[in-house]
Amino acid sequence: MLDATLTALADPTRRAILARLAEGEARVTDVARPFAMSLNSVSKHIRMLERADLLRRRVEGRDHILTLNPQGLDETVRWINEQRAIWAWRLAELDNILKEPTDG
Repeated sequence: MLDATLTALADPTRRAILARLAEGEARVTDVARPFAMSLNSVSKHIRMLERADLLRRRVEGRDHILTLNPQGLDETVRWINEQRAIWAWRLAELDNILKEPTDG
């Protein structure tokens, strides 16, 4: 799931869709309106976000309503925090080595 999430977040259109949904749920057509692309193209972006579990879709009659799923980011946040901790430790160790007095 981490790969799908990072791939989904790599695209500015998909990030803009998520930013819109952070304001509240919306119909697919409303989400697509600001983009200079076809509804079909926006739908492809939405499907990628669904595969990454970053949004949910429900159908009400003919309307498809999208809702942000922030829990979809949990695994990614956990991985980023683990990487941050590892690199902070490594850089601190390097700093300690560089601060050690040298003989000579």
